[in-house]
Amino acid sequence: MASVEEDSVSVHSAGRTPKEPLGMVKSLRSSFRKAASKSPLSPVNKTPKTKDNQDSTCPPSPNPSIGSLSPLKNMSFFQKKDSFSSPSPKNKGMPRSSTDPNFGTNTLLQRGAQKSRSWFGTKKERKDLTVPESEGLQEEERDIKPCEEEVEEGEEELEEEMEEVYKLPELPHTPLSVMQINKLIENEVFEEAYVNLLALRQEFQSEASECGADAPITLAKKEKDLNLLYSELKGKVCTIVRDSNSVPARNKKLLEFVSRIIQEEERRAADLGALPGSWMDFWRSAVRDGVQTKVDRVQLETRDQNTSWLAVHLGILGETVVSDLEGVRRELRWSYPPSFRVFSEYVRSYNAVLGRHVKRLETQTTEKKDIHALLNWVLNRYKSESVMGHVSLQVDMREETVELELEPEFITQLKDKYCNKVKEDMRAALDNITKLEHSEFWRDRKEPEATEEGVLLSDMHMDIWTQVKGVITHSRVLELEHRVSCSCLQELRQFPKRFDSEFRRQCDVLRPQRIWTQYHITYINSFSTLLEHMEGYRQACPSEVESLSNEIKWFTVGLLQDLQDQFKEHVKIPLRRMMTRKWLSNDEDFKVLYQGTDELSAHCSVMKKPHSQELASALHLHVSQEYLGQLMKNNYSCKNRKHEKAANKIRTQWGELQELFRHMESSHEWLYPIGGALCDIIGQKHASEIKNHLWPIVLHCPDFSRKHLVAVLWFRGLVRGREHRQILQNLSALKKDIPIPDKKRVLFSEMQVTVNTDCFTNLPFSCLSFIPQN
Repeated sequence: MASVEEDSVSVHSAGRTPKEPLGMVKSLRSSFRKAASKSPLSPVNKTPKTKDNQDSTCPPSPNPSIGSLSPLKNMSFFQKKDSFSSPSPKNKGMPRSSTDPNFGTNTLLQRGAQKSRSWFGTKKERKDLTVPESEGLQEEERDIKPCEEEVEEGEEELEEEMEEVYKLPELPHTPLSVMQINKLIENEVFEEAYVNLLALRQEFQSEASECGADAPITLAKKEKDLNLLYSELKGKVCTIVRDSNSVPARNKKLLEFVSRIIQEEERRAADLGALPGSWMDFWRSAVRDGVQTKVDRVQLETRDQNTSWLAVHLGILGETVVSDLEGVRRELRWSYPPSFRVFSEYVRSYNAVLGRHVKRLETQTTEKKDIHALLNWVLNRYKSESVMGHVSLQVDMREETVELELEPEFITQLKDKYCNKVKEDMRAALDNITKLEHSEFWRDRKEPEATEEGVLLSDMHMDIWTQVKGVITHSRVLELEHRVSCSCLQELRQFPKRFDSEFRRQCDVLRPQRIWTQYHITYINSFSTLLEHMEGYRQACPSEVESLSNEIKWFTVGLLQDLQDQFKEHVKIPLRRMMTRKWLSNDEDFKVLYQGTDELSAHCSVMKKPHSQELASALHLHVSQEYLGQLMKNNYSCKNRKHEKAANKIRTQWGELQELFRHMESSHEWLYPIGGALCDIIGQKHASEIKNHLWPIVLHCPDFSRKHLVAVLWFRGLVRGREHRQILQNLSALKKDIPIPDKKRVLFSEMQVTVNTDCFTNLPFSCLSFIPQN
């Protein structure tokens, strides 16, 4: 019993009676005990029995095995101060087989502690190797500090980086059995399991070299056992590495063993008995699996549970990445030698794992906002301060690549998918605007409201502009502003025709009601205003804006034509009754004409320019042609000096009509004096004076011809005679002297003139031979 206690002292205190333990020293010793206690052969796991001293100890192997030391075997890495204390006396005893069930209760503790002391430590402890043991003990006794300072000192030492070099512990002369080694691996007692595994492997190598090509069955069995143990060790190592970013505090000490195992296996990769493949590749794969597990655990709701499911998921995902990398930077990387570049490996793993994760998310995105959120996260947020550029990671991120592992084709496809979705959503939004107009106005026959400027205008132009502007603005962060602008304009180009079709289907039944006219004016104004908004994108998308302009022009011209046709239909009958016997004595028809024109003026006042001026000018010309055109139809001839009364009435009515069109700002100002010029011809008291008043009508209307003058003279009552011939001759002379005519001034040439044949009845029969046959 005394020898057991003596051995315990030799393992944990190196032959010294421990005094008040320090923080780091105490924690290291405790870790050795915990590691040894996991062994299936530990006294903690067995029923205590009183043993002889020689049964409770086992002498260490006198000489290290061949190849058991690394190339830097003379250097000791991460050694504890305890390892340089004077060793306890070793008890000599008979060597025993590793299959002995009573083998190594306290011996395993001794070996585990000795091996741990040779594998692990900190840079600070390595410097302390030069301090003599006696001086170290004095310092330890003299500098005992409070618990709080011990904790702080321990935390500082935990952040010391592992040395790249190390000294492999002495391999046992006789390894443990396969079952025992396997049990140690299962219990994660790597410091004991690995040296026995190496000893078993060395034993296998030695036997294989002796046997040569004729290997016995026992050697094959041993090779199989060796492969099984290595596979078990590799699986355990990969599990610990995979879970290390989830529970770093628990796995810290194990990771130190794992890193040394990986280093040693990399060094022995070419030796007989090694597993196929690189242990560093196994480690990298385990790191990536751990990252994958971390990503898979991030909450991902369905679209039915949360409409913002993807934005929420990406936000939590970014926080998870930052938190995990902070943990790697703060704790995990100190459990590895510098050559592992742990932080860089985790960054590369996140780049790869998140790249695959993004591809899976892309298959679930069907809405524009979700595609935008995913694309923005890939292009911007992942590299920004929200994730990889976080302020807590900036120091270590300077030399790292923070691009997700995604093919360029994937980004292109995702952008195409977003642009196509923009077009689909734009089409749906425009159709909804049409439905809104129907529900708010057409269905209930609600009159549109005028703006502060006094024009009829629908809110639809603002709704469309806001929709387009919002989509284009949001696409700026995706580097898609130009493509999205063109996509919106392309879809908007098709909208006028669809709107026109639905508008006519719903509102043609209202014609010729006043509200029908108001709707037309409202949408002429609204689409014109919409085009003004879209002109801001002409420089970026000139062809698309030009196409949209043509479509809107087609739409507004159609609505303006409807208004013209409606007005013409309204004034058609009153105009036909002008210049008749009834007209001369009755003003009812003219009142109808004036009232219709006055309504037109009111409509033009609530229409935006230039469309109001276009409508007024077109109808100004029409009214003038139809009003004066009645003179050309020979419906009435003034007699008994009634021509003066007729001339005064024409002058008055013409003036009233022209005043209305002047108020509408008609562009045909040249029409204003024509009525007065004709009234001067009709109202002349003496026929001989008519030839002196032809110049004004010839000057203003180059298309005023002989037949038109004959019709006007007929209406006046002058149908033959010398004065008649002189007037016609004078017209012919004046037309030769007029300057180059303005081809835009077309009024009389489009009037229908009735040919008067009554004059031939008074001619002699002999004169008829001079009339052209054609």
